[in-house]
Amino acid sequence: MAWFHRSGKIPHIPFMRFARAFFLASGLLVIASIGAVATIGLNFGIDFQGGTMIEIGFEEPADLGAVREVMGGLGLGEVQVQEFGNANDVLIRVAEQPGGDAAQQAVVTEVRAALGERFGEGVSYRRVEVVGPKVGDELVFDGVLAVVVAVIAMLFYIWLRFDTQFGVGAVASLTHDVILTLGIFSVFQLEFGLPIVAALLTILGYSINDTVVVYDRIRENLRKYKKMDLPELIDLSINETLSRTLVTSGTTLLALLALFYFGGPVIHNFVFAMIFGIVIGTYSSIFIASPTLKYLGVRRDWSGEGAGKTTKGASA
Repeated sequence: MAWFHRSGKIPHIPFMRFARAFFLASGLLVIASIGAVATIGLNFGIDFQGGTMIEIGFEEPADLGAVREVMGGLGLGEVQVQEFGNANDVLIRVAEQPGGDAAQQAVVTEVRAALGERFGEGVSYRRVEVVGPKVGDELVFDGVLAVVVAVIAMLFYIWLRFDTQFGVGAVASLTHDVILTLGIFSVFQLEFGLPIVAALLTILGYSINDTVVVYDRIRENLRKYKKMDLPELIDLSINETLSRTLVTSGTTLLALLALFYFGGPVIHNFVFAMIFGIVIGTYSSIFIASPTLKYLGVRRDWSGEGAGKTTKGASA
């Protein structure tokens, strides 16, 4: 069977033929991601760990060795000094100090004094962030809660708008997206802070929007083609919405790629999470959310007659 009409209007890609293979691949990736988070862990940023982050700039390329020497002499424990964005900018991270919020604030004063003594007026301060340990714990709890509430709310919305099987497919898709995003941040040890939580919530919203578009078309076709085999009907629905899906994802990715290359290092991880999430969200709406209906079966009659009955053998 040709995958595309000669007219080029609606493709005929047999997505359901490959459903089992993509389920298996996604399952392996989910297991690998969970394993990575459990064994390697996430590289939590200062938002979650607590501590102090100071971004400084020099008029000439920074002497990282000299900066490390200054910071090492302060006896503040774990300190990271790294180039940030360009050769003139340096990011300093100081681990959480005992003594609560006041101790974290004192670190800023101490670091400024030491850097001023060594480099004089040649150093400027671009950004200073101080997060106390209590605030860090609260932010971890709030971040996890925000993602869980978002997934539950979307499950409730899908359940109200469609049927239980649709809700299961949507939640499976969203969970898949979140776990894979966590996994790639764990494997590459990218900094995981509050902006990434915001990116995760945005990914959830984008993914469910894409899924609802396909689900709407499936429901519409269930009314239209009451005797069509379910896998064939799902293929038809995905193909009918494929152009919209690809155009929306493509234009969004173009904007994100521009942000990634020109937005500066401060938002690199956030934009990376968004790019990965858009790609994986588009994939999951086609290869996870929709095929789930094939295996769970769905109510075929949406005209009101026979409501509640499912066609468990529809996929046969």
